[in-house]
Amino acid sequence: MNSYIESVDFFKGNDPEDIVATYGTPVYVYNEDIIRKHMQAVTKVITRYPYTANYSIKANTNLSILKIALEEHVNCDAMSVGEIKMLEKVGFPYGRIFFVPNNVSNDEMQYAIDRNIMTSLDSLEQLAQYGELNPGGKCAVRINPGVGAGHHEKVVTAGKKTKFGISEEFIPQIFETAEKYNLRIAGINQHIGSLFMKPDPYIAAVENLLRIAKQFEDLEFIDFGGGYGIPYHKLDDEPEYPMEEFCAALEPILDKFVVEYGHAPLFKSEPGRYCVAEGSVILSRVHAVKENNEKIYVGTDCGMNVLVRPSMYDSWHDIEVLRDGKVVPRTDMREVNISGNICESGDLLAHDRLLPGTRKGDLLCILDTGAYGYSMCSTYNSRPRPAEVMIKSDGSVKLIRHAETYEDLFALYEGIE
Repeated sequence: MNSYIESVDFFKGNDPEDIVATYGTPVYVYNEDIIRKHMQAVTKVITRYPYTANYSIKANTNLSILKIALEEHVNCDAMSVGEIKMLEKVGFPYGRIFFVPNNVSNDEMQYAIDRNIMTSLDSLEQLAQYGELNPGGKCAVRINPGVGAGHHEKVVTAGKKTKFGISEEFIPQIFETAEKYNLRIAGINQHIGSLFMKPDPYIAAVENLLRIAKQFEDLEFIDFGGGYGIPYHKLDDEPEYPMEEFCAALEPILDKFVVEYGHAPLFKSEPGRYCVAEGSVILSRVHAVKENNEKIYVGTDCGMNVLVRPSMYDSWHDIEVLRDGKVVPRTDMREVNISGNICESGDLLAHDRLLPGTRKGDLLCILDTGAYGYSMCSTYNSRPRPAEVMIKSDGSVKLIRHAETYEDLFALYEGIE
């Protein structure tokens, strides 16, 4: 593929140079239609039985994106009181929020209890804590199924080397704790990791959780977790996640379970990345090109404070070069390193990446930044966080979050005259 943004008309006729002239660089740019398309897709994963897709909002908590989830009939997972408050702000009913925290205080747990938000407990101790705060209540437990998977060890969320969930061997203690506090275990959930590009690991995890579910009587819901990936190597023609193939493989497994269990509980999944990743790019300006020890460095204003995934996870993001608002063809390629403006040797967006000849003044369009992009931004090196804008379905450009200012950096300080 020569250009992804051209193939999907990402900017809907808007000149990227006009966008950055108004909002500066770096800037997150979202495409409403792409986000809606992906959210609509996750609502159709299971059609034969009761089902909800719960968008895991830690991937991106922008209020405009949460409003799209509300409109597209996607429920949401929250991991903190702050995330619950974000959902409250856009009008999410409490019945459409699933609180899935770990290691939280009494105050944070009580916040969800007071609002009758279904809560999943991540450990036996947290289950007992919930029972003390809400005896006779109804809750869920997060199961660690003993196996995990993902594109990097830091995104594997189940197995023997992760902090998440209650191991299957402790299920008898779950029942003991529930009985002690007269708790109703209404659901179980899991999450084994992130960024599957083939259905097999997820299907195996579903089968395993359904096996575990048979140890629980009369569950109201079973949550399989998330993890469907998106093609981060799309310029090399990496295929999309085979959603239709996945759905077809899932259905007979659910059929068998429903017969054996005696009824169909509500099934859930927790897509995060899949909903939003492809719906955003970052536009970043090239400010310098230099050669060090026979390596070419393209210096940009998109540092690890703006997009930390490459530095934290060694993540790949395809990059397109724009000049005068047009895509530079992927010819006359040369190997370069893309660096940011942060004083860290690890501040690299790409290592030894083949790009068309890049000059000072070009724009880099960094693809697939909608998930774990802005939500993991920081003000490291005292650099204010960038603006976020949305290309609406009608082609208009809407500011959905202002860029921070230097004054914002001082806003929380006290005692300085």
